[in-house]
Amino acid sequence: MNIYPLNVKNYTDLNKICSRIKTDSRAFAYLYPKSNILHFYAEKIDYRAAAFLKQELLARGGDTIVTKHVIDGKTDFSDVLLMATDSQLKSLLEKLKSMDCWGLKEFRENLSASYNNMKIHEWKLKSPNGHEIILNEHTKLMAIINLTPDSFFEPSRIKENEILERAEKFLNEGAEILDLGAESTRPGATRISEAEELERLLPALKILRKNFPDSIISIDTYKSETAKTAFNEGADIINDVSGFCLDDEMINFVNTSKIPYVLSHYPVSPIVNIIGEVNSYFREKLKLIENHENIILDPGLGFGKNEIENCEIIKNIESLKIFGLPVLVGHSMKRFTGKNLSATLAVTGILSGRVNILRVHDVKENKNALSMAEKIFTC
Repeated sequence: MNIYPLNVKNYTDLNKICSRIKTDSRAFAYLYPKSNILHFYAEKIDYRAAAFLKQELLARGGDTIVTKHVIDGKTDFSDVLLMATDSQLKSLLEKLKSMDCWGLKEFRENLSASYNNMKIHEWKLKSPNGHEIILNEHTKLMAIINLTPDSFFEPSRIKENEILERAEKFLNEGAEILDLGAESTRPGATRISEAEELERLLPALKILRKNFPDSIISIDTYKSETAKTAFNEGADIINDVSGFCLDDEMINFVNTSKIPYVLSHYPVSPIVNIIGEVNSYFREKLKLIENHENIILDPGLGFGKNEIENCEIIKNIESLKIFGLPVLVGHSMKRFTGKNLSATLAVTGILSGRVNILRVHDVKENKNALSMAEKIFTC
């Protein structure tokens, strides 16, 4: 008799197992919601609400982790961790409709929105310049084209006469987005003026737009005037590492142009709980954006974060799914990887199918890593 654990991470995994066992096909719809344990962390919940949540989930076969003083009332608030299957969570949400005390109404609304947003797996972003960007569980590669003399990864720096050759190489190797950057954002880099940035950027953008009219071109800038000019010259995406923190006018440009925009986490205060901080940050920043249909989230690996915090984000990248928006991660050759290609590829494999875009320097190698990881995860 063989008894062993199996990884059942998604619909496809369970379906294959049910087929092997020859389960009645009609039962699958009931089995799938019971197969996956969901974990939701909530901060600063009224202790009475925390006790209620624990009681209700226990009654449904799930559980809730609360602070030890919830039981004796020696605390006013508690963080909680809900542990429940789809079925148990849906039942809890139904029960919460009749509870409007202790902050449970707001809790239900937030939990329901997060739960429903996590079910979104495909997005169709439309560039006002005519391109459609379809993002799903097939992770796309965004190739970095550095037009700077001082970018942190020296081999990625290129000269104007090398742009066409480098872009063609990246596209042939499997890149689906080209990301042009004309100002280094490495720690300690000297900021440059909009005029200097555009002087580096525009010739490259024009030549790429002319020679690769169907390609998706992203512009790595935090300056609103640079973004506007690039948009008028055919750019499809604005990739802003600052999340509006360095140029308030970028908000107005994004709202009026409706261009696909990468909203990045840019820490402005000391970090205590990195996952909570990133999620709170995006919740507040998204309130400034009128239409979320063309927004992509980037947790900003390496920006004001130490090695452990970067790893925490990668490990818990699914926490960003609560916003119902696609996710981009830029991990390539950064300090926390030791600026090492092997370490970069390890992260690429870990994030395959978990994020929608990976921004990389070495397209061929990362494409191979993605293909191998995808083969394993879909076998």
